[in-house]
Amino acid sequence: MNITLQSDFILPPEWYPQSGIQLTWPHTNTDWAPYLDDITRTFIEMTRIIAAREKVLIVTPHVNEVKDSLKQELGEDLCKNLVFYEIDTNDTWARDHGAITLVSTGKAKGFNIHNHLLDFKFNGWGEKFAYEKDNAINLQLYYAGAFNAALENHTDFTLEGGSIESDGKGSVFTTTSCLMAPHRNQPLRQNDIENRLKIIFHASRIVWLNHGQLIGDDTDGHIDTIVRLAPNDTILYMGAGKEDDEQHDDFVALESELQELRTLEGNPYRLLRLPMPDAIYDGEDRLPATYANFVILNGAVIVPTYNQPKNDAEALEQVQKAFPNYEIIGLDARTVIRQHGSLHCLTMQYPKDILTQRNQIY
Repeated sequence: MNITLQSDFILPPEWYPQSGIQLTWPHTNTDWAPYLDDITRTFIEMTRIIAAREKVLIVTPHVNEVKDSLKQELGEDLCKNLVFYEIDTNDTWARDHGAITLVSTGKAKGFNIHNHLLDFKFNGWGEKFAYEKDNAINLQLYYAGAFNAALENHTDFTLEGGSIESDGKGSVFTTTSCLMAPHRNQPLRQNDIENRLKIIFHASRIVWLNHGQLIGDDTDGHIDTIVRLAPNDTILYMGAGKEDDEQHDDFVALESELQELRTLEGNPYRLLRLPMPDAIYDGEDRLPATYANFVILNGAVIVPTYNQPKNDAEALEQVQKAFPNYEIIGLDARTVIRQHGSLHCLTMQYPKDILTQRNQIY
């Protein structure tokens, strides 16, 4: 029996039904140490929002401490949706060290086809930061029984979850600035990387964007900081902001790129422009504040806010247009961006039926 691999699996969009979200919890041996209380409060609030809708898989080297804290903060009902795994970590960016899931379409009749978890190499965004412990998390979770899925080993290829977006219909979006950055996959050329991505993700095409890198972004331009896909061929993207902003011209060029794009069916995308937050600094360093780094859940979207009432309100309104039947929830991300990421960067979603019931809090 012949099987066309292109049709057997999809890289689902983030709005595909989810079994849960992974959070890799902050602790004193991470870069969050100077403001650990503040970032822990952000994690608790994220956990509260997520656990009301789906499971939360929590990775931490301090299980008992985190369990006790969350019991006090969330109460018994929400804590029933928490699953803990005791694993040592370097940092907290689950989007980039977490496993990426392929979902079986069920078209390979007569075969027992499972969903697949793809384990790529995470190397600290091009060897900028320590990464060895985080790079080992997926394998430890797998052997601890966290997943109902087969594991695909792609650790000969460096790829972070924040560097790709999928529409679930065969198009995978990424940025040249990230995937072609030093210390990722040299000496592979762009065409080599594109061909590999098509094979790995069973994709019909790779859409490369060449503009829109945020100042202060340590990832070399992850797409989830500037452009996000939504249902019905909708793209939310970061607008250019004020004309005197040093990022302005690059984001004007990004908007032009998006206006020229067409779907696989040859139609223009529905474009929704997100506001550019007013510049936020930590000392002299500009931080990569963005509204594009939102988190899609079952029935809700968590949108980063920055205590900028006009911009925050406009961002929430635009996300609501893309997800009209979802609850849109703003969450203050000012602490998160101090480590040059935002809310989506802290999370990794797992589609329905992927997470097991093991190691629950009760």
